[in-house]
Amino acid sequence: MARFGKVLTAMVTPFGDDGSLDLDAAASLAQWLIEHGSDGLVVAGTTGEAPTLTHDEQIELIAAVVAAVDAPVVAGAGSNDTVAAVELTQRATAAGAHGILSVTPYYNRPSQAGLVEHFGAVAQATDLPVLIYDIAVRTGRKVDTATLLELAHRHPNIVGVKDAAGDPAETANLIASAPEGFEVYSGDDSLTLTLLAVGAVGVIGVATHWAGAEFAAMIAAFERGDVAAARRINAGLIPSYEYETGLLAPNPVPAKAMMRVVGQPVGRCRPPMGGEPEGLEADAAEVLAGTQLGAHG
Repeated sequence: MARFGKVLTAMVTPFGDDGSLDLDAAASLAQWLIEHGSDGLVVAGTTGEAPTLTHDEQIELIAAVVAAVDAPVVAGAGSNDTVAAVELTQRATAAGAHGILSVTPYYNRPSQAGLVEHFGAVAQATDLPVLIYDIAVRTGRKVDTATLLELAHRHPNIVGVKDAAGDPAETANLIASAPEGFEVYSGDDSLTLTLLAVGAVGVIGVATHWAGAEFAAMIAAFERGDVAAARRINAGLIPSYEYETGLLAPNPVPAKAMMRVVGQPVGRCRPPMGGEPEGLEADAAEVLAGTQLGAHG
């Protein structure tokens, strides 16, 4: 079993009608996700609109979700300021998180040496296991394989990576050279099956909000050697991959629409994500109808 489970959902953050953080709705959603296929949760990540949360809101959210579920909760605690990332990591640790997700510093585009220093400081700020979130399309800087390996060997509590780099061949190189126990989670839903084939242990997903059971079934099929079944399940997930983000409705706008369709009151996204395009909830209902959740409620 993977350290945090095989299907983790990067949970949306519920807001009230006035845009305020809704901790009761967050607790309810967390419980619902665990009941519908998630082994664990990632809170205050990109899908959780961390860039629009204050640090105090992030910690309140982490504490509320930890209290609500008997499952691993990995706390997003990244920043492009190393001092802020260290402080958030320490506060998330004190709030009861089971792990830390630390994103590559964004916008300022540090060197690889700067990344070693940054992630090393984060790792030293906690005794929790740390996952590095590698997503160059958002941050502007790829974490090189050599950098990830140096960090993994230098800091025993850097235990894995959420891989949204979109380069499965390089992921294979990383896994082949990583120390024992280092784990790769797919950070791109549509590449989950591909990354399983090179040694990933699971997914930190968005479509897992409504298709957690399908992701679990796909991973289980692959692990028992039934690749044909895994491929069939993946093909059935393609509408979810296509739905979950786009230019008119970028993540997490579609995920929030979907959660409202299934009866989870998560509200709308905070600015600057923009409003929802017309018909998004109807699209959500159509996608949902093709999933196990849509079939069985």
